[in-house]
Amino acid sequence: MANNAKFPFGNLLFLIITFVFQVSCTLNPITYNSGPPYIPPVLNEVSSFNDQVTGIAVSSEDRIFVSFPRWDNDPRYSLAELHTDGSLRPYPDSDWNHWGKDTANNPDAHFISVQSIFINGKTLWVLDSPSPFFRGLFPGTAKLVAIDLGDNSVKKVIKFDKTVVQKGSYLRNVCIDQWETMAYISDAGTGALIVTNLDTGYSRRVLADDPSTKAESGEVLKIGDKELEDETGKPLQFHVDGITLDAESTFLYYHALTARTLYRIKTIYLNDPNFSGKELADHVERLADTGVAAGLAMDSDYNLYMAAPEESAIKRYRVYDGSLVTLVRDDRILWPDGICAAPLDFLYFTASQFNRMPYLNRGKDGRMLPYRLFRIRRELMPAT
Repeated sequence: MANNAKFPFGNLLFLIITFVFQVSCTLNPITYNSGPPYIPPVLNEVSSFNDQVTGIAVSSEDRIFVSFPRWDNDPRYSLAELHTDGSLRPYPDSDWNHWGKDTANNPDAHFISVQSIFINGKTLWVLDSPSPFFRGLFPGTAKLVAIDLGDNSVKKVIKFDKTVVQKGSYLRNVCIDQWETMAYISDAGTGALIVTNLDTGYSRRVLADDPSTKAESGEVLKIGDKELEDETGKPLQFHVDGITLDAESTFLYYHALTARTLYRIKTIYLNDPNFSGKELADHVERLADTGVAAGLAMDSDYNLYMAAPEESAIKRYRVYDGSLVTLVRDDRILWPDGICAAPLDFLYFTASQFNRMPYLNRGKDGRMLPYRLFRIRRELMPAT
């Protein structure tokens, strides 16, 4: 009877699998002496520079651009493209990056102090601030420059007159709507937003009398235990600084630097010259207490990223549910400044060491070379 019994198919399959597994293990034994698996660092240093860096913009082709304002020294370049080997190329060329006594009489064709840069499609927009060396307005220098990323040529220069850029103004950040028809600029010096029609060049100041664009009373910027003061010993007061648009250019989000509150307003009201004063201010929405924030950036999923200089950190605010988390915190992130939600799910940001400048340290320079450019993955879990 035993000789006529059929061998169970399941048992046969088990023997075959066991044999294959054993052969496999014989041919590829486990190596117990191998090192731990490689885990990419949360904070990745992309590059470093000898000049103080602020602005960062990354194109859809993964071209990286950085800007160096003329704060207290003459940078090698005002605007440069960062190549994969770490080298910098003056952008769009050397002439635009050369400024001195021989070129000061022609500010339309030279960068003076590039503060912020922004890429929309195939155009790099460059905000040239009017206050080199923090010595007040330099006549005729405040402008917005459009550079074609295809042929690297300047295709448009929009200048701002004294009705827009006033005494005490410091143009801080710029963003462009998805149709490349409107620009929005923060004036951290006087506390106002500047709205510019890119087709006509017409610009106007808005919300200049609204609390949302101003430093908050009683708020003091602190790095560690040190309160930041100007040369006279007064607490620093910086007004609206970080600004960004959502993917549909429906809302403009903005935040004063010496403040803890995030605001937004629909662009349909900002773009209409018939809305001004209180009528425009009535449409401002207070969103959240986020703590101190410098640069802002938003991705297509309505995640708003904030440079948090007091905490040497990058935060994420979700518009849909109002949640606020810290993505990365690191002592190397010395005053995070420019920030860019780039392709391939990366978030780039600069560390400018702004708080270590002599201007904020009773004449003592606490900055240490180099200045750094970092990036992180945008899908990071919150830092612990």
